[in-house]
Amino acid sequence: MKVNLFVSRDITEPHADIHTNELTGNVSKAIAILESEESSGMIAVKKGSDIALLELGDIYMFRVEDKQVNVYTQDSSYVVKKALYQVEESLNGDFVRISKTTIVNLKKIQRVAPSLKGMMFIELKNGLKDNISRKYLPDFKRALDL
Repeated sequence: MKVNLFVSRDITEPHADIHTNELTGNVSKAIAILESEESSGMIAVKKGSDIALLELGDIYMFRVEDKQVNVYTQDSSYVVKKALYQVEESLNGDFVRISKTTIVNLKKIQRVAPSLKGMMFIELKNGLKDNISRKYLPDFKRALDL
């Protein structure tokens, strides 16, 4: 299937046109995804001068470093040109904030262990590590039904 993407600041509401000679399973899936009320499941990111669209399920962590929001996947990192709170607003229930600077994907957690001063330590399946601060620990436990 051929896909064309047109990005313009002049467009106020995203829309999609699908041209096909028959309604296949893939076309039906694309329509269902595009028409779903929940977030689009994708986020635009930058790597150098390139722009990419990542599926939320492929993202392990969002972390603020050097005043920019970095996005981590299995083996790459990208940058988002939004504040962390704006990113958080667009995420689904698979993500939870664990500190002032970090949001993680609950489905990508390898292990959680106690750390210093009432904090918890988290390790993701791609090897990334961070601390869960005491302030965000109750929300983290609630997200895991603990």
